[in-house]
Amino acid sequence: MTDVSQAQDRATSRRMGSLAGLWPFLRPYRGLLIGALLSLVLTASVSLALPMAVRRVVDGFGSGELQLLNEYFVAALALAALLALGTGLRYYMVTRLGERVVADLREALFARVIAMSPAFFERILSGEVLSRLTTDTTLIQSIVGSSVSVALRNILMLLGGLVLLGLTSAKLTGLVLLLVPAVIIPIVTLGRRLRTLSRQNQDWIAASSGHAAEALSAAQTVQAFTHEAQSIDSFTTVTEKSFDIAMSRIATRAVMTVLIIALVFSGIVGVLWVGALDVRAGTMSIGELVQFVIYSVLVAGSVGALSEIWGELQRAAGATERLVELLQATDAVQDPLSPAALPVPVQGAVAFQDVRFHYPSRPTQSALDGVTLSVKPGETVALVGPSGAGKSTMIQLLLRFYDPQQGVIRLDGTDLRDLTRQDLRGAVSLVPQDPVIFATTARENIRFGRPDATDAQIEEAARAAAAHDFIVALPDGYETQLGERGVMLSGGQKQRIAIARAILRDAPVLLLDEATSALDAESERLVQQAVERLSQGRTTLVVAHRLATVRKADRIVVFEAGRIAAEGTHAELVAQGGLYARLARLQFTDGAED
Repeated sequence: MTDVSQAQDRATSRRMGSLAGLWPFLRPYRGLLIGALLSLVLTASVSLALPMAVRRVVDGFGSGELQLLNEYFVAALALAALLALGTGLRYYMVTRLGERVVADLREALFARVIAMSPAFFERILSGEVLSRLTTDTTLIQSIVGSSVSVALRNILMLLGGLVLLGLTSAKLTGLVLLLVPAVIIPIVTLGRRLRTLSRQNQDWIAASSGHAAEALSAAQTVQAFTHEAQSIDSFTTVTEKSFDIAMSRIATRAVMTVLIIALVFSGIVGVLWVGALDVRAGTMSIGELVQFVIYSVLVAGSVGALSEIWGELQRAAGATERLVELLQATDAVQDPLSPAALPVPVQGAVAFQDVRFHYPSRPTQSALDGVTLSVKPGETVALVGPSGAGKSTMIQLLLRFYDPQQGVIRLDGTDLRDLTRQDLRGAVSLVPQDPVIFATTARENIRFGRPDATDAQIEEAARAAAAHDFIVALPDGYETQLGERGVMLSGGQKQRIAIARAILRDAPVLLLDEATSALDAESERLVQQAVERLSQGRTTLVVAHRLATVRKADRIVVFEAGRIAAEGTHAELVAQGGLYARLARLQFTDGAED
């Protein structure tokens, strides 16, 4: 439940002012907004004018003048037609505005989150981010595209209705106004609780999405360890908590609605009783009483509608808070204001100088402790050592997913922090330890490495990665849909797709993080040959546990506990003894090599 607590801790504001965070997304559409407001004023004005027409019609029955009666009926029909036209325009403009604002909001959120460094996702589950992108933005769409418009219209109806009530009968209006404090008190009191419950409800919905996304992305692991029951229990616990809070929110809102409607309509009945006595006494006409009744219904309806919409606005304020929180999240890794430029062409000289680093989630545990390493352009350097020694961290830092707490990393003499991440990563090809396969075709998965590549270049890269043969054997060859996370492929096939992607990218710096760990012996031999050809003229850093894949490297660097323990060629390191020699004995003797 820690992630839920953190989600709740991150949100401190509980004010309706949070909705102001939507203004930057509304500002570009001021014309549409003004048009919607004008049509809203038109419809409210016509609605307020209709009771006057009805009064004339009612009193016209007693006048006996047919022409005047006809004119009143025609005027009432004209007002009704104007009301219909204004309502249609208002609906079109506010709905379009809501759709446009939410589309922009989703695009801005995705653009913001997709560029965040991995440290960001150590603090928040990707499932929670998805919940904010979907559930919260859908709520905003409802508010911008409907509820705010309805709220403004009802505010105008309330204020205008109160003024016209006073003009119709000051005596009866005074009695109506006595009800106002009785109505406002439950709105303010219960509304505060409703706002808190709405935010908590959204947080738990997000936590539920986070749990589901995490479990579904690892469904095979969950099943393999017969962990279904525990996963279901965990998801059920979070979902039921969300349901319980939703029930509290619904009950609070229901109580508020009951109180308001009961108070408002009880008061109206009492006021009408007084009005009926005035008609009987001859101090008010029937038409005036009908007009007063209609205005009372409009005012009461506006108050009831506002109490309903207030709850929606409270939920929207919480959702807006959460969305603005994402938009304003600061990234630990930032591009410089005045970036330096890499030389053209990039040579690929890499240098780590006294680099010290710990992951944000493990501040007391060093991942790298004073590492200094220089790699010449075109040199192939292998990074070996036990798990957790710091090898993959070198790759993470070189890609600038993180910045070191101390020391400098340079590419062609330029500090990585002086480069934009786009320029830096454009000079690098990566084959990760866990290859990512997208839910698209085999061809498009490889093309991911270079979007402008031709089909011929894609197939050439696939051949170089020993992937062509198994791809053409798929049901639709290169056009075969590989499914979510490449579910149709074996681990070795996924790895070869990832290698083909890196080959296609053709960058001056090549990073291989356990690139051949999932390959069988024959595929490994073919891929190794391809990697050797690809490495010619490129700076290559190879992270490997299997020493057989790095024996031909120009240099092997041995890591232990975040430090460089030794470096040299395979033969030199074996001769020196120490950690590398022990690892070599384990892998190359007694058939231990895999």
